[in-house]
Amino acid sequence: MDKWIELVKAKMSELKITQTELGERVGMSQGGIGHWLNKRREPGITQMNRVLQALGMDFLEVVLVIREPQVTPDDDMPLAQKYNPYFRYPVSDWRTPCEVRENGQPVYVSLTDKQVFQLTDYHARGAAFWLTVAGDSMTAPRGPSIAEGMLILVDPEAEAVPGKLVIARWADSEEAIFRKLDEEGGQRYLVPLNPTWPKALFTDDCRIIGVVVQATARY
Repeated sequence: MDKWIELVKAKMSELKITQTELGERVGMSQGGIGHWLNKRREPGITQMNRVLQALGMDFLEVVLVIREPQVTPDDDMPLAQKYNPYFRYPVSDWRTPCEVRENGQPVYVSLTDKQVFQLTDYHARGAAFWLTVAGDSMTAPRGPSIAEGMLILVDPEAEAVPGKLVIARWADSEEAIFRKLDEEGGQRYLVPLNPTWPKALFTDDCRIIGVVVQATARY
């Protein structure tokens, strides 16, 4: 977010464009632009992209906001896996955000006929997969914030301890949710980063599907 603000302000200065003029280009008020540039509110990925386009700027490359420690390669690891700097994982869907086991092998479920994959240098402990963030429940007014449209990498084998961001699903729910796992007074909760959303009690009928080990955005 800081990098985006820095680039937008620099380009506005270069083009001698005011906040009012920029607002007119993207179809919003000067006050709205000011809230973003002064970090009083955080724009979503689509809104960030509209501002960059209005200023004639190219899209920025991937921004990492979460990064779990890597698994240290050992001597028994195959050379191709040990020295390959990139790994690819499938993009899954919120209704089926995990693999289905068939004859002991992972088979990923996709709503499309063609499975989509994304590359990363993160070496997952388990059969990891990507999800696209939907909604603003994890968009925070300050601190770590995961906006709608970002891609999150989920590792089913990473340890889900309090303080981690996790993907969870209740037995009676069709879709999984993205929350922070917290603990208070010996009881665990699933807490959104957006304070306008309610937290939920983590019960026995709720299953942690995996830990979010990386989040990226293209804007």
